Amino acid sequence: MPAGYQELFLEQGSEFNTSVTLDNADGSPYSLVNCQVKSSMKKSYYSTNSTTELTVDLNNPSQGIIILSLTYKQTANIAAGRYVYDVAVKDSSNTVSRVLEGIVNVSPRVTVF
Repeated sequence: MPAGYQELFLEQGSEFNTSVTLDNADGSPYSLVNCQVKSSMKKSYYSTNSTTELTVDLNNPSQGIIILSLTYKQTANIAAGRYVYDVAVKDSSNTVSRVLEGIVNVSPRVTVF
């Protein structure tokens, strides 16, 4: 099954949280029960190092609902611009699947606390 696509928008220096529902090709929920989920963000697909690791919370694993988040301190250290990200799942048999990918647009901040 090819990975889904979702464009994300985050603001430099602000908390970032977004809820994502993962579905199978037939529209049924993608079960994340007994799975590990990771998400990374890079400047490009060819970058050797991640810009940051997004925090992944399995909000409702049986319904395929996850929350991707970053703290305001993490987003403050990300330069404004466009990035790529993906979400990978490792199931109980150690099979890894990329389930979501997309672009992250980081807008610059003006006010700093």
